[in-house]
Amino acid sequence: RPGGLVFFLSISAVQWLCNADKKSHSPPKRLYRFFSTLYTALARGSRAVLQLYPENSEQLELITAQAMRAGFTGGMVVDYPNSAKAKKFFLCLFVGTSGTLPKGLGTECADGEETPQAKFTNERTRFRNAKGKSVKKSRDWILEKKERRRRQGKEVRADTKYTGRKRRPRF
Repeated sequence: RPGGLVFFLSISAVQWLCNADKKSHSPPKRLYRFFSTLYTALARGSRAVLQLYPENSEQLELITAQAMRAGFTGGMVVDYPNSAKAKKFFLCLFVGTSGTLPKGLGTECADGEETPQAKFTNERTRFRNAKGKSVKKSRDWILEKKERRRRQGKEVRADTKYTGRKRRPRF
């Protein structure tokens, strides 16, 4: 994204900071150092989302408390809270202005019904590409390609109402 910093951190890295192998190791101090460094690296109005799997509720409280102490606002979002296998914890952190926390997947709405995972319509959408590009050999793709070749200064046939039409099979 333009103007944004995107980086990935191992899921187990935050849990490792909670680990104390020696008596000299201090998990709260480690976590505070991590979150304060992250806070200084982010610009005002930016967000950070960390996925983690805490061992128990005390570890979860320790992580969130140290993040809030470092200056972040935000909180925890849990996807599929009633599932044993699919449950995921996300720590959503905001720098400066506090944003609204997203709703977790699999949580119930205020109406009492579950949030829809997919919307189904009677509309038939063919050749829908996730990246937003035109499907190869379609009319849009042909027009884009012709326009690209025109910009390159190459000679291209004019666009007509027959451009990109299918040719019917002949006997």
